[in-house]
Amino acid sequence: SKIEWHDAQVLKIVELTDNIRHITLRAHVSDFNFKPGQFVTFDLPVGEKPADRWRSYSIASAPDGQIFELVIMGLKGGRASEYFFYEVKENDSVKFRGPEGKFILPEKIEKELCFICTGTGIAPFRSMLNHLTEKNPQHKKISLFFGTRHLKDVLFREEFESLQKKFRQFNYHFVLSKEDSQEYSGTRGHVHQLYEKEFADGRPADFYLCGWRGMIKEAEHRIMKLGYSRKDIHHEIYD
Repeated sequence: SKIEWHDAQVLKIVELTDNIRHITLRAHVSDFNFKPGQFVTFDLPVGEKPADRWRSYSIASAPDGQIFELVIMGLKGGRASEYFFYEVKENDSVKFRGPEGKFILPEKIEKELCFICTGTGIAPFRSMLNHLTEKNPQHKKISLFFGTRHLKDVLFREEFESLQKKFRQFNYHFVLSKEDSQEYSGTRGHVHQLYEKEFADGRPADFYLCGWRGMIKEAEHRIMKLGYSRKDIHHEIYD
């Protein structure tokens, strides 16, 4: 079957850090419906072969008509991410297909949720959290554990902190692995120590992991050591 590509217009670009951009787009397709956690794939003008041109990114916003947002890291030498990072401008048009993907929440949430991510792996969880808190504020407890290197790399911190104030059942934690500033008095180390401590009692929970393969493999191993089974763990791998 033929792949259907659509146009999306770049509405807004915000530099979140020196190598991460937050991009808002409008899909030029009337029935753009996605489930939080899904991704879109772009066909970018950066080469001849699909392997060079096609790149998938998780949607970082809750469903909102034709509007969707992305969080993109500029990787040196990554032609697609360099295009999104250095070349694309507001009002440009890009080709995309989707939404696709099975990294989504169940229709009925019966267990506590634990979201674990590093870097731009925050994207699908921002989509899920904004959707859940808009649509159904009375759900089970949700914890978000975010790991990154430095304080300046903590994405959407103010947004998640204000969400935490608003919704008692939402717990937000971040941890820094390379921050050497004396001003920072928060948690240092890696994301694993946070959820291991929180879920040491092995209470019923569903774990959602997003980011690089190494982190995900490590987390799966550690979560299973806490006594959970593979069916309690869902993941989206970015590399």
